[in-house]
Amino acid sequence: MERKPLEVESTDHQKPSSAVYDGSATAVDSVEEEVQETKLVYRGWKVMPFIIGNETFEKLGIIGTLSNLLVYLTAVFNMKSITAATIINAFSGTINFGTFVAAFLCDTYFGRYKTLTVAVIACFLGSLVILLTAAVPQLHPAPCGTALTCTGPSGGQIAFLLMGLAFLVVGAGGIRPCNLAFGADQFNPKSESGKRGIDSFFNWYFFTFTFAQILSLTLVVYIQSNVSWTIGLTIPVVLMFLACVIFFAGDKLYVKIKASGSPLASIAQVITVAIKKRGLKAVKQPWVNLYNYYPLNYANSKLKYTDQFRFLDKAAILAPEDKLEADGKPTDPWKLCTMQQVEEVKCIVRVLPIWFASSIYYLTITQQMTYPVFQALQSDRRLGSGGFVIPAATYVVFLMTGMTVFIIIYDRVLVPTLRRITGIDTGITLLQRIGTGIFFAFLSLVVSGFVEERRRTFALTKPTLGMAPRKGEISSMSAMWLIPQLTLAGVAEAFGAIGQMEFYYKQFPENMRSFAGSIFYVGGGVSSYLGSFLIATVHRTTQNSAGGNWLAEDLNKGRLDLFYFMIAGILAINFAYFLVMSRWYRYKGSDDEVTSYETNGDVIKQQDKNKV
Repeated sequence: MERKPLEVESTDHQKPSSAVYDGSATAVDSVEEEVQETKLVYRGWKVMPFIIGNETFEKLGIIGTLSNLLVYLTAVFNMKSITAATIINAFSGTINFGTFVAAFLCDTYFGRYKTLTVAVIACFLGSLVILLTAAVPQLHPAPCGTALTCTGPSGGQIAFLLMGLAFLVVGAGGIRPCNLAFGADQFNPKSESGKRGIDSFFNWYFFTFTFAQILSLTLVVYIQSNVSWTIGLTIPVVLMFLACVIFFAGDKLYVKIKASGSPLASIAQVITVAIKKRGLKAVKQPWVNLYNYYPLNYANSKLKYTDQFRFLDKAAILAPEDKLEADGKPTDPWKLCTMQQVEEVKCIVRVLPIWFASSIYYLTITQQMTYPVFQALQSDRRLGSGGFVIPAATYVVFLMTGMTVFIIIYDRVLVPTLRRITGIDTGITLLQRIGTGIFFAFLSLVVSGFVEERRRTFALTKPTLGMAPRKGEISSMSAMWLIPQLTLAGVAEAFGAIGQMEFYYKQFPENMRSFAGSIFYVGGGVSSYLGSFLIATVHRTTQNSAGGNWLAEDLNKGRLDLFYFMIAGILAINFAYFLVMSRWYRYKGSDDEVTSYETNGDVIKQQDKNKV
C-alpha cells in the first residue's frame, strides 16, 4: 500500500486555564497545554526535482515571455516608446503589489498548494495568449516596415493583449510569495537535516532563478528579436506547460499545509485591544502575568515574552470585565488577546526596520539593471577581431552570472568553512548575510562611479569609435570594464536577496510565510519607485546647473559617475542604519528571546546570545 504524503497522528490534551486577579486591573493567567505534535512525512530533497524543476521551467517561461516585452510592444504592436513603457511599468508594479493580495488569499483561504495550482495554470494561459497575439495576424496590427507612420493596435487587439497580461499578473503574483515557502515546507524545520535542507534550498532556489534569467536574456531574446516572434514566444509556452506537468507530477508527495485563517485579523485585534486598554497599568512580570492561551493544533511556534514594544502588552492584560469560555479561550478576541498573539505582532514589527534597509539596498540592483546598458552603448563592445559586437543589454547577464557562480561557492565552500569557525549551521547569521550584501552593493556603486569616470575621460580625451544612435560618441574604453561592477552587484544579490528571503520566511509567524515572500517583492517595487524619484529629481535639479545635467541623454555630456557616488552615499548611510537595527533586533525563537525569572524578588533577564 502506498504511503500517504501527509500522515497525521495526533492526541490533543489541554488543561483549563486559571485566572487570578490582584488589586489592580491586571491578572495572572497560566495555560498548561500538552499537545502531541502532528506528525508529517517530510520528504525533503526527494521532492526537490518536482519543486526546483517546476521553478526552473516556470521562470524560463515567465522571463522568456516578459524579458523582451518592451521591444515586442513597440516592434509588433507599433506602440510609441512612452506608451509601451507605461504599460510595462504598470504591469510590473501590479505584479509586485499584487503579491500582497495573493499572500492574503493563500494564508487565509487556500493554502500554498492550491494557490500555486491556480498560479501555474494562469501563467501558462497568459504566455499562450501572448503567443497568439504574435502568431495570429488578426490579433496584432499590420507590420509597419519602413513606413513613416504606423497603424496602431485596435481596441480588440489591446483587450486581448491585456487579457494575457492579466493572466500573468495572477500567475506571477501568486507564484512569487508562495513558491519559495512551499518548497521550504517540504523540510522538517525542527530537525538538523531539515534546517540545513531549508538553508540550502534557498540558495538553489535563487540559482535556478538566475539561471533562467541568463538563458532567457540570451537565447530566448535572441530568437525573438532575430529569428521569429512566434517561435520565440512558443518556447516560453512549452516551458510553462512542462512546469505544470512537473508540478502536478509530485502531487502525492508534497507536504500541504492548510490555510489557518486570516493572520491580519489577529494583528488588527492586538493593535485595537492595545489601544482600548492603553489606560491600564502595566503588569510587573508580564512573562507570567499576561493572559495566554493556545488553541488546539496551533500552527505557529510558541513564543516567549520579549520586552520590546511593551505598549502592545496591554492587549493581553486580563481585566475583570473580560470573559473566557470554558476552555480558557477569550469570549471576544477584540477585547482580550493572548501573549502569543502579542509576540507574533512584535515579530512582524521588528522585521519592518530591516525590511526598510533592505528596500534601500535594492536601489543598487535597479540601477545596475539599467544604466550599465547605457554605458555599454557608448563603450567599445567589439569582441575579438571578427567584428562581433556584444548587444548592450547582454552585459546585465554578468550580474546574473556573478550571482549564480557565487551561490555555488557560498553553499558548497563558504558555509561549511564558516560553520566550523562560528558553530552556526548557516555559517553566518541571516542579518550578517544581509549586511554583507548591503556592503557589496555599496562597493558595486563605488566601482561603477570610477568606471564611468574612466569611460567618460576616454570619450573626451581620446579618439572615439563613432556615434551611438540618439546618444553621443562611443568611448574607446572596452565595455568589459563594466563586468566588475556587475559582478559585485551579483555577489551582493547572493548575500542580500537570498538572505532577505530566508530572513522573512523564518522570522514571520508560520501562518504568514506567504506574506513573508510577498514583502520581498514589494521592497523591490519600493526601490524601483524610489529610483525613479531620484532620477527625476537629479535630472530636474541639474539640467540647468553650471556643471550640466548629470543624467544627460549623451553620457559624455553628463556626470553619471556623480549619480553613482550619490547613491553610494545613500547606501553608506543605509548600511550604518542597518547595523544599528541589527544590534537592536531579536530573532524569533528560544535562542534569541529574553528569558526571565525571579530570584528573591529581583527580576533577572538574560539574553541567550548575540543576535547579529
